[in-house]
Amino acid sequence: MPVHKSDDHTATAHGAAKPVDLFTKCYEWPVVKKAMAEGYYPYFTPITGEQGEEVVIRGKRFIMLGSNNYLGLTNDPRVKEAAREAILKYGVGCTGSRFLNGTLDLHLKLEAELAAFLKKPAALVFSTGYQTNLGIIASLVGKDDVVISDRLNHASIFDGCRMAYGKTLKYRHDDLADLERLLKGAPARAGKLVVVDGVFSMEGTCPNLKRIVELCHQYTARLMVDEAHGLGVLGEGGRGACEEQGVLPQVDVIMGTFSKSFASIGGVAAGDQDVIVYIKHLARAMIFSAALPPPAIATVLKCLEILKAEPDRRKRLLANADLLRNGLRGIGFNVGNSVTPIVPVLVGRDDLCFALWKGLFEEGIFVNPVVAPATPPGHALLRVSTMATHTPAILNRALEKFKAVGTRLGVLGGR
Repeated sequence: MPVHKSDDHTATAHGAAKPVDLFTKCYEWPVVKKAMAEGYYPYFTPITGEQGEEVVIRGKRFIMLGSNNYLGLTNDPRVKEAAREAILKYGVGCTGSRFLNGTLDLHLKLEAELAAFLKKPAALVFSTGYQTNLGIIASLVGKDDVVISDRLNHASIFDGCRMAYGKTLKYRHDDLADLERLLKGAPARAGKLVVVDGVFSMEGTCPNLKRIVELCHQYTARLMVDEAHGLGVLGEGGRGACEEQGVLPQVDVIMGTFSKSFASIGGVAAGDQDVIVYIKHLARAMIFSAALPPPAIATVLKCLEILKAEPDRRKRLLANADLLRNGLRGIGFNVGNSVTPIVPVLVGRDDLCFALWKGLFEEGIFVNPVVAPATPPGHALLRVSTMATHTPAILNRALEKFKAVGTRLGVLGGR
């Protein structure tokens, strides 16, 4: 019989401890219920219809400033048609792992095109970006190795570190002197992998990759850069922060995702042929997961084609980011040091963050409130982002709402 929270378990005659129901913590967890009751629960909001620069939620139109759809390609007719054609040819999904029966010629085509695009000898496609980081790190970092990570790297990087048998070290965010200290102190016989986000997904900032490359060469470490938010956005050809900073050839492993600029789902690891083959045969996150489905692959291929053919789309994205960033700063919001389409509105306190989110939501503006553990405690923020398809009129309308809500709540002028 299932044990219910209301069951009264008494101690045994010998005074043994009362049995514990695993679900007790679930029944007694007040966080979500309290947030819903007080009207500031912001997560799992159902969107009706397409995800464009505007969306419909509960019958009301919202300006979407909380999406990773940077190039605005999720609704592009060419992308939809490519997905439809893939379904007609291959069906709706793969029935197994890439390792066994799940590899299509379409997977191989995408891997070849991504390797060429990222200017690496080989590439390997995973079913999600999360699995990509798990697969790369856990397969490369053995029990006698060390992985060194920026403290504000994405959660999937740290989960990959936990899966790895080696030791994990963390350096203070963007503190390359601290990184050097850890590299210098690592055992000489340990293989070393430094992992860093090319774009920090909450702050919208980029690390000094040139200096990190120098440190890795000096201390015989390999470098992996997570370009989830850089691909399609930064660099002359949209290859990310590594290209923009001129270090793409020196970075050993490039990781990217398809759920942002490429309007799909999945991820990619790109690097030397032998390294990719090694990951391909040891990455449990790929071997024991179903393969990326045909329409998702076709979507990425078409988005990659559009990215290369239409560089003005990326220029519009960056111009929109400047408009939004400068507008928010001009109103009096603290937007940090963002240099990307991710524009954080730094609030500090959780309660103010949720109040600002709620006020904007009521005014038809969709943004994302971010609190600990996604940010350090006391550093709550609104994660605001723009797309290539936003118009100046839409962004200026949103800025008016930001000003009105911020003034009403007294949160403007923070530094």
